[in-house]
Amino acid sequence: MTAEPATLSGLTQAEAARRLAADGANELPQTHSRSALRIVLEVLREPMLALLLAGGVVYLLLGDLEEAVILLVFACLSIGITVVQEARTERVMEALRDLTSPRALVIRDGQRVRIAGREVVVGDLIALSEGDRVPADALLITANGLSADESLLTGEAVAVRKRAGAAGAVQRAGGEDLAQVFSGSLIVRGTGVAEVTATGARTELGRIGASLAELETETPHLQRQIRRLVMVLALTGGAVSLAVVGLYGLLRGDWLQAVLAGIAVGMSMLPEEFPMVLAVFMAMGAWRISKARVLTRRASAIETLGAASVLCTDKTGTLTENRMKVVQLRLPEGQALTMGGALVDPFLALAEVGTMASAPQPFDPMEKAFHALHGLDKGQKLIRSYPLTDGLLAMTQVWQAGEVRVAAAKGAPEAIAELCHMDASARAAMMAQVNQMAEQGLRVLGVAIAAVDELPQAQTGFAFRFEGLVGLADPLRQEVPAAVAECRAAGIKVVMITGDYPATARAIAADAGLEGNRVITGPDMAAMSDEDLAEAVKTTSIFARIQPEQKLRIVLAFKAGGDVVAMTGDGVNDAPSLKAAHIGIAMGGRGTDVAREAASMMLLDDDFGSIVTTIRLGRRIYDNLRKAMSFILAVHVPIAGMALMPLLFGMPLLLGPIHIAFLEMVIDPVCSLVFEAEKAERGLMRRKPRPALEPLFSGPTVVWSLFQGALVLLMVGAVAWFAPHYGLSEEQTRALSFTALVLGIVALIFVDRATSSSVVKAILRPNRALAVVMVIVLATLSAALFWPWAQGVFDFAALPGAWLALPPLAAFGVLVVLEVVKPVWRRAAGID
Repeated sequence: MTAEPATLSGLTQAEAARRLAADGANELPQTHSRSALRIVLEVLREPMLALLLAGGVVYLLLGDLEEAVILLVFACLSIGITVVQEARTERVMEALRDLTSPRALVIRDGQRVRIAGREVVVGDLIALSEGDRVPADALLITANGLSADESLLTGEAVAVRKRAGAAGAVQRAGGEDLAQVFSGSLIVRGTGVAEVTATGARTELGRIGASLAELETETPHLQRQIRRLVMVLALTGGAVSLAVVGLYGLLRGDWLQAVLAGIAVGMSMLPEEFPMVLAVFMAMGAWRISKARVLTRRASAIETLGAASVLCTDKTGTLTENRMKVVQLRLPEGQALTMGGALVDPFLALAEVGTMASAPQPFDPMEKAFHALHGLDKGQKLIRSYPLTDGLLAMTQVWQAGEVRVAAAKGAPEAIAELCHMDASARAAMMAQVNQMAEQGLRVLGVAIAAVDELPQAQTGFAFRFEGLVGLADPLRQEVPAAVAECRAAGIKVVMITGDYPATARAIAADAGLEGNRVITGPDMAAMSDEDLAEAVKTTSIFARIQPEQKLRIVLAFKAGGDVVAMTGDGVNDAPSLKAAHIGIAMGGRGTDVAREAASMMLLDDDFGSIVTTIRLGRRIYDNLRKAMSFILAVHVPIAGMALMPLLFGMPLLLGPIHIAFLEMVIDPVCSLVFEAEKAERGLMRRKPRPALEPLFSGPTVVWSLFQGALVLLMVGAVAWFAPHYGLSEEQTRALSFTALVLGIVALIFVDRATSSSVVKAILRPNRALAVVMVIVLATLSAALFWPWAQGVFDFAALPGAWLALPPLAAFGVLVVLEVVKPVWRRAAGID
């Protein structure tokens, strides 16, 4: 510990303890990680999955073991996949969190003591120096060349100068020469002492966290649709089942057959596949997306990916690399070198002087950029430093190599012009070059060099010679232009939201390939009403000088216009907009804890291109989900029809619970495994995003499903009607019609697999899950037709050899008819 002057004695330990007890610890409220049991309970609270489990229990009580086992196994599988995925996400989140709070150097009882950051209280004096993380919001009392990286709050990589000043109105993060320092920011240069003004949830970080708590996560549109559909079909199926039992018993007097017929109709109409398929698709989708290095915190976001129409992205750390890089060098005569190749003289000398003017062990991002461009000569020794001052925004380093001493300076071009004693014409020529570089979105520094005989008291005492200008920028990520182009082809508007200056934002947007040149700034937004902003965002892709709460306004404006909004980001300032967006995507590497907690997805490798991969997967998942749901609807038409035919036409009972249980063995695996594994349709990323409120079952889709099901029912009904007229027994008729139904369902599988291509391509397209299901189904069907024990279970009788050819031919006829009609339906549905 070291003693401080009496004027900086700080709080006493007793007073600090009292304030800590009164105000609480200096930390943000954190959500507790979820245990595996808690995740299971959350999954079980989902109404659709609860209905699936309830259906299995009901069938178990009815004695229908086969159906009960199928339902319960798939329900447990869905729960298991979801729990594993969610638990994996929680483990990664825990690994990414800092396990301890940062330490803080405070002045108490006139002594400097290092304490845990959570023990800092309002009124504490904190000593700050290069490399320190500011533990709380504070007001500078003294500052010596202090600069802070506030990108955690502002999203901007360039450090800002700080200056001690009297207490007054609290300013926002991001401005130059402010007296305030903010919790979470990093000191990159200089030293200072500051008095803490806010801790914990009352800091700027805490204010952003409070806005998160006020935002509610929306229930996805698809889930709401499925819930309504499940309720309607369940009520309808229950009512029809009771009606069948009553009518069959009253008309025929056989109440046992009536109960069996009622159970068969109820099983044929109960919508247990819908929630099960949705649950499996979401869980498997999260697994597939995780293979692309994207973790899904909320699986429900997967369904929304395919509808994303706007992608709002932060600039720093998302489009750019969140590090400064030298991109252009300019000599005094105007010659320019854009970086990309080897350095050559005289530009090499300019780069060398710029590095000599930087700290040997830099914290400042711009000084790191100089060191990355050209390293220091190991033979040189630093003998004196002249830091930035409020009156002169330049710094000088004096080096000695043998008997030679050299002073190197860098700083604001105006300050370098003053050090070099430029005349008016030379200064005007230099500023013209500075303006040209600034229009390209570059941060410009001047560089100068001087021979040293004696060390003056101030850096103005050197005879500097202007060496040139250096342009720095936060470079664009390499994968960004291609990813933006793919988004544009997919009809997704990419919007950049940044706290940087308009010229810089416009330059980055042009390099990234964003549409349009209009820029709306934070002050522009402040003067707009919500209605005006909702109109303005329709024609704007670049937002500059934006404050954190304005990012949230932008997201809400797009949502008000009917867009489905995906938002990417990594800073604390991004967290409210990440939570408010339909799809919040946080950067896992550079992202802050608050951003990761608020987002529904997280990029583990911070690769912007992974966002496009994720959207492509989201579209594929939704496409395949729609195919599966369409298939379910189509299949239930002939099943329900065959269950009702005995009552309507006086025919013998064609389907009993055992037959429908067998059919479920076809339907469930096909829907949840075969369709989920289907490859993406051609042109998937050249389609426009689907409308946000588009129903899963559009008019053309419902008509197409009902037409498919009706065609199979007509085929099976014809077989069942004519078979007795040609001498087949009741058991043979049942076997023949059931075989025709199973093969008709197989035909529907191939038709629905290929929405935008022919069935021939669908058959040739590999799908391992389909091959496995087909082998099992055909083997079981063959056993039911030819194995006497299985014939007894299914209540079948052996078929004459010639009749065995009828079901395949009838199913092939269905396939041909549907293939002929499919192009007409595609045009009506707008798929072509």
